[in-house]
Amino acid sequence: MATAITAPTYDPTTTAQALAEKYVLARQQILDAQGKQASATEAALNQLSSAMSAFQTSLAALTGIGKTVYAQSATFSDTAIGSATASPSAVAGSYSFFVKQVATASQVSFTGLTDNAGVSGDLKINMGGNPAFTVNLASADTDANGTLSPRELAAAINGATGNNSKITASIVTTGGTSELVLTSKDTGANTAITIDTSAVSVSNDPDTGNPRTWSLIQANADPARRRTLVAAQDAIIHVGSEGGTQISQASNTFTAVDGVKMSFTKAQASGSAPVTLTVGADNAGTTANVQAFVDAFNKLKGVLNKLTDPGDPSKNVAGGVFAHDGGIRALNERLNGLLRPTGGDSLASFGIIGTREGTLELNSTRLLSQLALKPTGLDTLIGSSSATTPTGIAGALDKYLKTWSNSVDGQIKQRKEATSKLQSELSNRQVRLDDQYESARKRYLAQFTQLQTMQGLMNHNVTLFDALFSNSKD
Repeated sequence: MATAITAPTYDPTTTAQALAEKYVLARQQILDAQGKQASATEAALNQLSSAMSAFQTSLAALTGIGKTVYAQSATFSDTAIGSATASPSAVAGSYSFFVKQVATASQVSFTGLTDNAGVSGDLKINMGGNPAFTVNLASADTDANGTLSPRELAAAINGATGNNSKITASIVTTGGTSELVLTSKDTGANTAITIDTSAVSVSNDPDTGNPRTWSLIQANADPARRRTLVAAQDAIIHVGSEGGTQISQASNTFTAVDGVKMSFTKAQASGSAPVTLTVGADNAGTTANVQAFVDAFNKLKGVLNKLTDPGDPSKNVAGGVFAHDGGIRALNERLNGLLRPTGGDSLASFGIIGTREGTLELNSTRLLSQLALKPTGLDTLIGSSSATTPTGIAGALDKYLKTWSNSVDGQIKQRKEATSKLQSELSNRQVRLDDQYESARKRYLAQFTQLQTMQGLMNHNVTLFDALFSNSKD
């Protein structure tokens, strides 16, 4: 009896796939590792870019044009009278004022308005007795039905050339008539609103031939229908007591005290005691500003420290994405150096102390004690991040960070472009490797399909021989 040939049982398809995968395995592992590193680099650059942008935004808010870290407060003895703010240049002390009247914006109304036909010409709007702008009534009929409605009139006033939001027109409708309300944007006696209808034309009624009238002309001529809702007036204050030096202006915001901005909201009754303005150091505000600077810097440093962390192989702790990147490590170290300018005061003398991790912490007691001796010393040291006149630590930080964050030629942009180029090349290499895998798979599939066919044929032949020469045959 012949013995059948025993061969491994396999599927040509899965065998071909396995061998093809093994064929490209080493190169695929390299591509996967490079792709993973490129993706991690891209994410880390985006994280670094966001951290830098956030810090520079915070820096501008604290030290930009007109900004200072040192804060002073200005407070009225009666906060119902008004409010005030003080710049660092304001001289500490107490000041007294009597508020005779506050400035108001003009508001007038014209009642009993109806739709009118045949109205054309120019409606002149005056403020403070002087021409402000002109409304072309011929183009005010927006639906072209030959009739000018109060709402069309209000829209024409609001959109008139030269208005530029000086006056806002609105309509209040009651019953069958409407009320036109005109309100000045600004305050002061020079905003008093009046209208001039001398250049307005009203055509005759074509059916009767009788002259037509325009309801606004009638309202303007009738004191009962032309009402002053709010009289325009200037603000008037007296320095010291009620009989002190008078200051009059259109706005309720005064700058009579150097470095102080006062906004009055309520007038005082005659004979009332003057309101007292107290100007002095705002310790809480200054501390909050310095803490904001410390926090903003620490957030940026926290991101950099994480990205450049060397890790700990002995504890199986991986390093940061830029652990071996000399450029990013230099950036991290450079920031620490910029906080320590040579000569003069130091941040530490104002209680802003560096830690071993390169971050900052604030000793508010030391800060306030030093500011009591040198009120403007910290602002001089920190300086300004203004793009036109950068000074001090803030200016140096912002200028250096822009070499990284600049959207045109900054290092982050250059690194992103290099990473993007690498990712594109890796994608092309992956396509080529996929082609090699497919070619190998097809080759192996053909070979093992042929081998499987041969194996089947040989087993068939063995079966035939077994049938021919079996001992069971007579």
